[in-house]
Amino acid sequence: MIRSMATAVNTMNQLQSQIDLIGNNLANSSTHGYKSGAANFQELLYQQFNNDKADTAERKSPAGIRYGVGAMLGSVQMNTTVGTLQTTGRELDFALTTPKQYFNLIRHTENGEQTVYTRQGNFYVSPVEGGNLMLVNGDGYAIANSAGEPIVFADNVKNYTLLPEGVLQVTDKDETIRQYQMGITKFERPNLMNRLSATLFSLPDNMDELGVNPEDVLTEMIGANRSQIGVENGQLEASNVNLQKEMTDLISVQRSYQFNARTVTLADQMLGLINNIR
Repeated sequence: MIRSMATAVNTMNQLQSQIDLIGNNLANSSTHGYKSGAANFQELLYQQFNNDKADTAERKSPAGIRYGVGAMLGSVQMNTTVGTLQTTGRELDFALTTPKQYFNLIRHTENGEQTVYTRQGNFYVSPVEGGNLMLVNGDGYAIANSAGEPIVFADNVKNYTLLPEGVLQVTDKDETIRQYQMGITKFERPNLMNRLSATLFSLPDNMDELGVNPEDVLTEMIGANRSQIGVENGQLEASNVNLQKEMTDLISVQRSYQFNARTVTLADQMLGLINNIR
């Protein structure tokens, strides 16, 4: 009975993690550029208990019994499919239409500048020194160009246009035209990325332990690779969360949690009966 209780509790703790994951997906069902996650479970180690070792030719049952100790959350798989495009008509709203491609952002940390990545393409302009404007996201992080530098231009802009291959064209009031190649990166191994927030990602801190290099995880879309960039102006990518699937998974997980909780209750009742035997 003690073993049954331990097995059920182990599984309940892991099911709680899946419930949290589903809750996070549901909470971000309206977040532009959000990519949902799916939990994959695996069994914990088994312990072998051998039966009577009498050598009988008529024996039909296995020579041993294997007792499991529950299940654990093995990995969280990111869903990289492209969400539905929503038309906004806003000049600084951009949507990437190719899977695994992300805009490059510059984030300031205690250790200096850090390149982070997002598919949330609702950008803005923020005034900076020298009477210029800098392209930023909703959190104030600078949008990087293909050289990894902030995109800065004069404050007399008349309109913005996004050209193919992720080229931002800025037209001034005096009809001067300037073009900037937006920094865009492809995630070759998205499940290795570190999720900083609902829509923000960075390279993992333990790359040496994982045995990978940045080149194994990311591909910078520069040169000839830029022809593979798919991007739309005046649109935003909606979350790819499937509400029907998430609600179905939530019901299934809640039932599994309930069954394991019932196992703990039954094991406790059986222990109580044994302890009351005189």
